[in-house]
This record gives sequence, structure tokens and C-alpha cells, in this order.
Amino acid sequence: MSLDYAKPALEKDVEQSFSEASATPAFGRPQPLTPEQRALEAKLARKIDFRIVPIVFILYLFCFIDRANIGNARLAGLEADLGLKGNDYNTLLSVFYVSYIAFEIPSNLLLKIVGPGRYIPLMVIVFGGLSIATGFVTSLGSACAVRFLLGAAESAMLPGCSYYLSRWYRKSELVFRLSLFLVASPLAGAFGGLLASGILKIDSIGSATCWQLIFIIEGIITVGLGAIAYFILTDRPAVAGWLTEEEKALAEHRIRSENTSGAAVEGFNRRGVMQGIFHPSTMVLTLIFLLNNITVQGLAVFLPTIVRILFPGSSTIRQQLLCVPPNIVGGVAVLTTAFCGWKFDRRGAPLMAGAVLVVIGYSIFVGTNNLNAQYGATFMIASGCFSFGAIVASWAAANVASDTSRAAAIATVAMGGNTGGLIATWSFISTDAPRYIKGNSLNLATGATTFLVLGGFLLYLRRENQARDAGKKDHLIEGLSQEEQEQLGTDHPSFRYKY
Repeated sequence: MSLDYAKPALEKDVEQSFSEASATPAFGRPQPLTPEQRALEAKLARKIDFRIVPIVFILYLFCFIDRANIGNARLAGLEADLGLKGNDYNTLLSVFYVSYIAFEIPSNLLLKIVGPGRYIPLMVIVFGGLSIATGFVTSLGSACAVRFLLGAAESAMLPGCSYYLSRWYRKSELVFRLSLFLVASPLAGAFGGLLASGILKIDSIGSATCWQLIFIIEGIITVGLGAIAYFILTDRPAVAGWLTEEEKALAEHRIRSENTSGAAVEGFNRRGVMQGIFHPSTMVLTLIFLLNNITVQGLAVFLPTIVRILFPGSSTIRQQLLCVPPNIVGGVAVLTTAFCGWKFDRRGAPLMAGAVLVVIGYSIFVGTNNLNAQYGATFMIASGCFSFGAIVASWAAANVASDTSRAAAIATVAMGGNTGGLIATWSFISTDAPRYIKGNSLNLATGATTFLVLGGFLLYLRRENQARDAGKKDHLIEGLSQEEQEQLGTDHPSFRYKY
């Protein structure tokens, strides 16, 4: 049976049409679709791309700007006005990650219950307001309090947006779509630097000085974007008013066909949460993302400081602008790596290449005093480290078997990543200036460790799939009902891991 595109199709018609060509008991390994079906899926994916991804990108861009703009404010006089001394700045950075880490998993589970279409915009409004509040702090204590609340609010974004997109895209499509919003991380460094340099040209507004205006102006923009998104974002395909009934049915079928539970979005269940959090793939990817984020967050927050040390004679505005090029290159690397991962359906190999770039970049920082070489190394580091986010999140989502498990797995990996961010806040301390040998050596070690862990992980996943191909797991479903087989999740002999 072929799908009649001239009239709306009921969900069962879509399922019947696609199941005849693409259904397979091997979860995550659909058979090739007909040209007609591929065209319909491509049209639907493009429609989702233009409606959902740009909104998520903009929201995450300002999420990262509101997190990392403290580095720009530092150049503009924050430390002097707040009377920060010694490692006070590192303490200020740390409190953000304490709450971020603590709230990530609970926040993502609450998001699943409330619905991402409302929860994400509300959190954007909250952390935008907290960014504004940062512009009015007067001491280390008040700054730490606001940063702690900011971390709690922003904990919804990385795992929440990743899970949200997993409601709309197939596993094979997800990696590139995640890159289209996670590219906001390096671009936030670039755009934030440009925005900060523009704000610095405003001497003051009332009693608010330059560094205060950075927080206030960027926070106001964030609140406005969150309010707009509240009326635009849609929870899931089934309730999307901008999709036809036929498109809704197809969008739901695409996701349901890759879930062992047989549902596109099933209700909250404890079993799925535990399977997502404690799955071996989730645990390994959590470690990888932790190691990676020591570099990512360190670079994001300390790049302005590094540039100031490398170019001490430059004006503050020029120093802000010098932060832009490495982040632009990092953004290009995010998209390029994710695109290759999508087209070749490979995750591990691009990340191993990124780890090599990180190792080379930090080897330059540790091994030479040449300022031009060190500035050039920031381009290599940005290219290598920023490429991990989209691939790791989509990899975690692909290697679990249900919607609830995806929400839990993505949040767990993100929590691990931000544990790395917490470590990063103490990787560059003032007493190690100007060479920061300890911080640079730490990042060199994490890059090398990441490479080795990835190599071992790929071997494990390949052997697991080979064992299933050889029928060595078939005994697990003997004598089980269909419902019992669905409860096996990734233990089902037909499940195949992505690597």
C-alpha cells in the first residue's frame, strides 16, 4: 500500500504504509524507505527544522550568553567594584555549577511531566530575570546567591532542549539537529564578545556602570525572547497546530517506530528513569562529557582572561573582540563534525578527532611561551572541544530504548558535563597566572583520557552488536509475551547500539 498524499491520512494509514517498507523488529535499524516515503519524511523534517530549531537555537544562545557573560564583565571592572580578591572569582563561578548539577535530572523529569513547550520558555524568562538581577549585586555574597539561582534555572536548558528535539526527530537525524542549537555555545562566546564590546561603548546609564549594563541589557533581551517562545513552542507533534493531520500522524509514527515501548511519548515511569540513568552507555558518555566540559566551560569563561594575558597592551574593547574568532571557528567545527556524524551515521570517530585537537592545542600552551602560537592554539582547542555536545547528547538518546529513558539519559549526561564545568572553575586560578600550567596540563590530560575512553567504548559497542547479529542474545526473548519483550529495552536482541 502506498500513502495517498492528496488527502489527510489517519495514523493507522501512515503506520500501514510505512510499516510495509520500513518496519523491522530490529529497533533503530529501519529498512530503506521508498522514494515517495523519503520525500514525505524529508518535507516533514524541513518543516520541523524551520519551525522548532531556530527558536531553540536562539533560546540556548542567550542561555549561554547569560552564563558566560561574567567573563566579559570581569574585563569591564566587576572584580574591582565587588572587591573580589584571590580566588573569589573562582568561587563565584563554582556556585553556578553546584545548583546546575543538582537540579539537572529533577528539572528534566519535571519538564517531561509539565511539557517542554511551556517549561522551557518559563525557565528562559526566569534566568533572564536573574541575569538582570546580577547587574545589581554589590558584594561577593549577593553575587553568589544570584549565580546559584541562575544555575538552577539554566539546568533546564541543555538536557531539556536535547530531549525536546528527540520528540521530533529520528535517532539518525538528531545529531545534526542538536548541533544546530548547540552551536550556540561557541557562537555565544563570539556574539557575547561583540555585544559586550558594543555595551562597553556606553559609559553608564544612570548609576549602572559598563559591567552592570552587560548583565542588564542581555537579561532584558533574554526575558523578551522567553515570553515570545511561550506562545510559539509546541510540546510534541500530536498537538502541533502548524502540522496537518497527516503530518502529525507521520511525525508520531517516526518516533514510535524507534521506541521499544511502542509509544512516541509514554507516561512517566520509574523503570524507564532507572534504565536511562544507569545504562552502561549513559555512564560512559557521562564520563566523556565530564572530561570534555572541563575544557569547554574553562575556555568559555576564561578565554577573555587568557586573551588579556596574551595581549595586555590592547584596549578592553579589542580584547573582547579577540575572543570572537576562536569561537567562530569552534562553531563551524560543531556543524561540520555533526554533519559528518549524521551523514556517515558515526559518533565516536569524529569525537576522537576532536580529542586529538584538544591535546595538540594544550600541548602548545604547556610547551611554549610564544604568544602567537598560544592564541592560535585556542582555535584548535575550540574546534576540538565544542564538537562534543551535539554528538554526545544524541548518542545518549540513541542508545536507550524509550522516551522516559531518553529524558533520564540526556539529563544524566548533561549533569556529568556540568560536573566538569564545576571542575573547570578551579582549573585556572589567579596564583597560576600568567602561564596557568596546572590548568593547561589538566586539560591536556582530559583530552588524552577522552581519546582512550572513546576507543574502548567503540570496541565494546561493536562487539555487543556483533553478538546480537550472531544470535547470541536471542535466548532472552524465549517464552516472553510481546509486552514482556518491550520491557527488555536495550537488552532486546533486536536492539542495535549506535557507535
